[in-house]
Amino acid sequence: MSKLLSMAFVIFLQIYWYKFRKKTESDWGKLWDNIGGRFRSTVFELEGLLIKIGQLLSTRADLLPDGFIRQIQDLTDKVPPSEWEEIEGILKEEWKGPLEQTLLSIDKKAVASASIGEVYKGILKDGQPVAIKVQRPNIQSIIKTDLRTLSMIIWFAHNFVPMPKGFINLKVLFKELKEVIVRELDFSQEKNSLVYFQERFKDVDKVKIPDVYSELSTPKVLVMEWIDGNKLTDEEKVGQLEVNQRELAERLLEVFLPQWLEPGMFHADPHSGNVLVSNEGQIILLDFGMVGEISKKDATYFQALIEGLLSKNYHKAVESLTHLGFLLPEAEPRTMERLLAEVLSFQPAQWKEMDLIALKLEMNDMIQALPIQVPTRFVFLGRSFLTLEGLLRNLSSEDELISVLKPVFMDWLSKQGNNKWSFLWFWLQSQPLFKTVHSFTEFLKLPQTLENMKETEQRRHFQFSIFENHKKQFFQLILLGFIGMGIGIYTSHQLIIQLSVGVSVVSGIGYLIYSFKLKKWMKYMHEKRRG
Repeated sequence: MSKLLSMAFVIFLQIYWYKFRKKTESDWGKLWDNIGGRFRSTVFELEGLLIKIGQLLSTRADLLPDGFIRQIQDLTDKVPPSEWEEIEGILKEEWKGPLEQTLLSIDKKAVASASIGEVYKGILKDGQPVAIKVQRPNIQSIIKTDLRTLSMIIWFAHNFVPMPKGFINLKVLFKELKEVIVRELDFSQEKNSLVYFQERFKDVDKVKIPDVYSELSTPKVLVMEWIDGNKLTDEEKVGQLEVNQRELAERLLEVFLPQWLEPGMFHADPHSGNVLVSNEGQIILLDFGMVGEISKKDATYFQALIEGLLSKNYHKAVESLTHLGFLLPEAEPRTMERLLAEVLSFQPAQWKEMDLIALKLEMNDMIQALPIQVPTRFVFLGRSFLTLEGLLRNLSSEDELISVLKPVFMDWLSKQGNNKWSFLWFWLQSQPLFKTVHSFTEFLKLPQTLENMKETEQRRHFQFSIFENHKKQFFQLILLGFIGMGIGIYTSHQLIIQLSVGVSVVSGIGYLIYSFKLKKWMKYMHEKRRG
């Protein structure tokens, strides 16, 4: 706790110092590189929950600086295994007896070890090999301490650190992170997720999900069928398979595209250790501790977004982004439509000539400058997509990915029944005649719309400026009071100490009052951002 708090305190001081000194953009870039490096080293030293926090933050390139993201983007949830005696004690306690009454044998060396659980290979009495996932010793108390410390840091950052407007809602992110961790700590939840995916893919021959032994599984132990497979990053093994790399890429997309676009659960952590391939070319999915869920409403808007982009109906695409919560309230729809049209106007031949890495960095900068934000509920969807993208790049070159994706998506679309008609309707709406009617209708409403926007913006900026200025002034007085107390203590001058304490208390009350007023006034904006 002390190491984590001291790291956070130093980072906060650096941010304040850089803002006070009005440092250049390049200086800020170096600072965020240093902050990311310090965070990374602290994460590896303390392990536990922090690794998962780092993995989550690494998906937020829409909000966090590039320098910070670069330092943490390849964090892997691997920690040294526990002592066997501790693991054995947990198994005995969960199974209510010695291991010999359940297992024929068990390897004492962990096959895999992560921040919450470790996996061991065992043999049941009937000779069946199984994978035994065991919760790490004392992980409950470690997580409890990590969450308590993190909540203190987030409270301080939310109330005192000068965050940019529209920045990530830390409280909502912490709430979701806590829910995910608590769910991962209960292996019964993972067992239920595993059963769900078994049912979902029961008729798909290209996918293999391990069976689960419910009678041996508990909230701290999960016993599953042992399945041998090859890592997709192992080029030598992949080259010896019965299917080629392009077919493997297609199969991966066939497995994950429906998870991303249809209502239901999706695998949120498809890294190379959790997605294997059998010698026959079956995709093997493992570890369902981190899953997300897409509602029916969100799935409908996602599908409308893709249909809008494919048919170049950017009005509908922006409308879908708004409903999904990707656009902040201040986003101007027409500007976003023009931006989408410009970005998507490139032909495949032009993409090949570009420096795609440089373009990706430029897009990140552009997204950060625009009123765009990934809603918290889609963080794990983004993680799932980006992680799988890494696996696909091992199987297909940059220019092959589009040619692999298009037939898989069109095949999925053709199975959606009525969606074919909606696709045609989106295409018709994007044609000149429909655009002319739409533009004329909007033109008639324009005077009233502009008047409403003008009045709203004037009131918004005026009130926001008043509240924010008072809040900043009281915060500066609080700091002044603390400095005065330090001077009073150093000089042993009681009057200075008493005056400084009085200034700090009064300023603190004023700060809290205007913080409350500011949050109350902006409440409607927060709700839209949270989605």
